[in-house]
Amino acid sequence: MSQQDHRPHTAVRRADRPGDLGWVVMAHGEVYDRQYGWNTEFEALVAEIVADYATRHDPAAEAAWIAEADGSRAGCVFLVAGDEPGVAKLRILLVTPDARGLGLGTRLVGECLAFAREAGYRRVTLWTNDVLVSARRIYQGFGFTLTDEEPHRSFGHDLVGQNWTLDLYGDPPGERRDRDDRP
Repeated sequence: MSQQDHRPHTAVRRADRPGDLGWVVMAHGEVYDRQYGWNTEFEALVAEIVADYATRHDPAAEAAWIAEADGSRAGCVFLVAGDEPGVAKLRILLVTPDARGLGLGTRLVGECLAFAREAGYRRVTLWTNDVLVSARRIYQGFGFTLTDEEPHRSFGHDLVGQNWTLDLYGDPPGERRDRDDRP
């Protein structure tokens, strides 16, 4: 088998090993700098999210995952409690450039949403930027809908921030029914 034919072994696991949380911050800083030219303001935001999770998360209601390709960290996502009861936030989804195309982003979001349902959340929200096209496609594939967007200046660039929402107990995408058709 040639090297080109090698499809890495992939796995998604909880982010519970030493170095996982530090890797999340470092990977975000490096990847977003290389891809989008975002400055260290973004890395600082990710560091805040990770620090809050590390010091305050409730394991019954919040979790984080690491994706691996051939045993190396290749992606992550976090689910944390939102600002209102029954609402969770999907945070800091990332798949490294070398691991893209392996389905890891979809697997990470799937794990996140399965955990959200099990933890009893009724809705998941997320904030992203419109330049993150691949991530948005993943979110849309799970049924998230754009609720609002607003231009902002962050991370050294003019961006358009977007808020997305998923009702966890609504009809699955493609299976929307009229109110009168509901059982």
